Amino acid sequence: MKYLLPVLLFIVLSANSVFAQKKVTEPTLSGLYLKWEVIENNYNNKAQALAALTLNTKQGLSLPANGWKLYFNSDEPIVPALPADNVNITHVNGDLYFLSPAPNFGGIKTNDSLRVTLVAENWLINISDTPKGFFLVWDRSPAQAYAINAPALIPSTQPKQLMRTPADQVAASTPELLYEQNKTIRNIPADSLVKIFPTPDSYQATAANFKLDASVGVVADPLFRSEAALLRSELAKLLIQKGVVKNPAKQIKLINKPMAPEAYELQVANDAITIAASSGSGAFYGIQSLKTLLPAQAWHRPQKNIVVSGVNVTDKPRFGYRAVMMDVARNFQSKKEILKLLDVMALYKLNVLHFHLTDDEGWRLEIPALPELTAVGAKRGYALDESKNLQSALGSGPFVSNTSGTGFYTKADFITILRYANQRHITVIPEIESPGHARAAIKAMNARYQFYIGQNKKAEAEEYLLHDLKDSSIYSSVQYYNDNVIDVALPSTYKFMETVTTEIEKMYTEANAPLKSIHYGGDEVPAGVWERSPAYLKLKSQDTTIKSTDNLWSYYYTKINNMVQAHHLYLTAWEEVGSEKVVTNGIKLAVINPALADKNIHLEVWNNVLGWGSEDLAYKLANRGYKVILSPVTNLYFDMAYNKTFDEAGYYWGGYADVDRTFSFIPYDYFKNTVKGRQGEALNPTIAFAMKERPTPQGISNIVGLQGALWAETLQSPQRMEYMLLPKLLGLAERAWAKDPEWATETDTLKSKNLYNEAWSQFVNVLGKRELPRLTYYAGGFNYRIPSPGAIVKDGQVVVNAQLPGLTIRYTTDGQIPTINSTVYFKPIQTKGTVKIALFDDSGRSGKVSSIANN
Repeated sequence: MKYLLPVLLFIVLSANSVFAQKKVTEPTLSGLYLKWEVIENNYNNKAQALAALTLNTKQGLSLPANGWKLYFNSDEPIVPALPADNVNITHVNGDLYFLSPAPNFGGIKTNDSLRVTLVAENWLINISDTPKGFFLVWDRSPAQAYAINAPALIPSTQPKQLMRTPADQVAASTPELLYEQNKTIRNIPADSLVKIFPTPDSYQATAANFKLDASVGVVADPLFRSEAALLRSELAKLLIQKGVVKNPAKQIKLINKPMAPEAYELQVANDAITIAASSGSGAFYGIQSLKTLLPAQAWHRPQKNIVVSGVNVTDKPRFGYRAVMMDVARNFQSKKEILKLLDVMALYKLNVLHFHLTDDEGWRLEIPALPELTAVGAKRGYALDESKNLQSALGSGPFVSNTSGTGFYTKADFITILRYANQRHITVIPEIESPGHARAAIKAMNARYQFYIGQNKKAEAEEYLLHDLKDSSIYSSVQYYNDNVIDVALPSTYKFMETVTTEIEKMYTEANAPLKSIHYGGDEVPAGVWERSPAYLKLKSQDTTIKSTDNLWSYYYTKINNMVQAHHLYLTAWEEVGSEKVVTNGIKLAVINPALADKNIHLEVWNNVLGWGSEDLAYKLANRGYKVILSPVTNLYFDMAYNKTFDEAGYYWGGYADVDRTFSFIPYDYFKNTVKGRQGEALNPTIAFAMKERPTPQGISNIVGLQGALWAETLQSPQRMEYMLLPKLLGLAERAWAKDPEWATETDTLKSKNLYNEAWSQFVNVLGKRELPRLTYYAGGFNYRIPSPGAIVKDGQVVVNAQLPGLTIRYTTDGQIPTINSTVYFKPIQTKGTVKIALFDDSGRSGKVSSIANN
């Protein structure tokens, strides 16, 4: 069949300076327009969804009966629904697929269309479930890819599109539902709120006022020299400096006083501000409290003076380990964005950055001894053999210039990050994922192998190989990769790990930053790995403790733990490292491994997914001697969608998670207020979790702290990262720092509920009236999520409320989207017709619009 050649738009973009300085041309295919819609979930009464992809050809383009492939990324396995559509869908690897003509495909003429129905595993609920990263490759030019504009998305609005199963009781978010959720929130006068965040141990407001201007000096004990310098630098940005002479009668004093290491005291009097502590970290946290005591507008523009309210504060943290896990492997974030993250973490007294630097989709840290890790493993794009870059993933598209798929931190970048964190009393724990989730490293070392083999240097080629080239094992990871697991039976694996560890250690030494631990992964290794590995079979014949591949788990982490200890570090890993597989009555089960307990191994425990059976795993591990960091998906996974609507991005496999999920978390008994299951069904926690283990006194002593986790599969931009991070991070900060709240320990259910509602009101008022206005400007400003307002029609009038009192409610009655100039809501709206409502921050930025009919 004859067809017209595509019209190409050549867009010239600058390549990432890390890889190249030359200009590259990136062709885009004009004339092919895509549309995506979900038809229904629970298709054929199974855990699958029916959807449709429509291809429209315009502008002289036609698609022939053969000779082309349309590539895309899909989180869920996807196949054609109808043979009559005459298309094939081929799974390449991971989330990469391509659609191609079947033998009876007749082509698509110019100005024509084809609607292809597709079946996806599991469910398709929101925008994050849509396929993305489309590009086309002609068979006659297989090395060249052509980008295609993202599909037009038809929003899902019907119950069959938004319900996962008939039993799904998680309601789609509506103005009415939001109003119901917000109705317990009191609007508390700003002057009545605690003016320091997170909530301090002891807080007393006084009648004093300190006038802070550029004449105020900072004097400090020599122990606090670094903290004082940082404070002076920050005050210089807030205050107009011109023509001001220092006034020795008015000072901010940092004094050394015996107390717990991270504790501090803060006193604001009329003539002085005094911060007392026994350590640099304590003094630093006192300074952060002083900063949150300042009005939010102080960060908008330099002020002549700032009035600081009088307080007497005594404070210390509940947990010594207060962490954020930031994934930059799946989608990259720049050094600038990581420094911003450190700024906001420091402000709210979070003290550990778990830096997830490597995964299947990217290796993000330069290792000078192994340059292939970033030369190959830090780039994503269309690839015939992945010798130069990894395949496209997570919507990164065909070109390696894509800044979410491509990028890494140079040695200098990483040292800058370490120094910046250390100044702010944040410990950085780098993660090198292994043995699973390691595809980027495996492919990079394959490229290294091919280079040296091409030079007839077999020994050098095999020196750092991470998989046996003759291994024919068959497996599929949770993310559908068939080649992402390091072979732990290979001696070269351990040389690789030793080299990477040594190189990381050198960077920390150069940065003069503490390295206490390295995280060596340990999650989601699929069944079937290593079964046919010659390296495994050889090891099994030599080591009588290796009976099956199941024994390789303890074998690997024993060796890794020994290596880490030889570097005077402790091992951090995911929860699976504390388990082993045993066969009982013919059934293979995962049980807690006593061999690695009581060895100061720190396990981050994420799996408390309701209904999966491991809801109490964190407590079991702590009770049996493992150091545990609580990072449960139900409450502390920031990548979970805020609520159920089509346009609210994020995952939901572990549940939906708004800021109330982080705030309401009870670390030592998270069953207590778990009253709904993953599908929204009502639960009686006394009954539902009666057989689940609780932490013993020893277990409580082994729970070292909390961690919020921000996985990056859906974070294609810094703005999206900040949206998912904030304000959830503030709930984490409150739970990790503030003392155990009264509502969490109250045994009377009704009293506990009333206490919680009051505490929740205080918290969201602080967010809406103090902290989010601050974050509008702090560190250059953050793109925090502004929620949609709640609304109902009552007595013929539209009544509106907000989750975050302090944000401005604006509305329209003419069908237009509200803007900064729209009417401010003060009282119920009487106008008939459609009312559109939105919340605005001080800068004029708004959240998603709520629309309600007043008929």
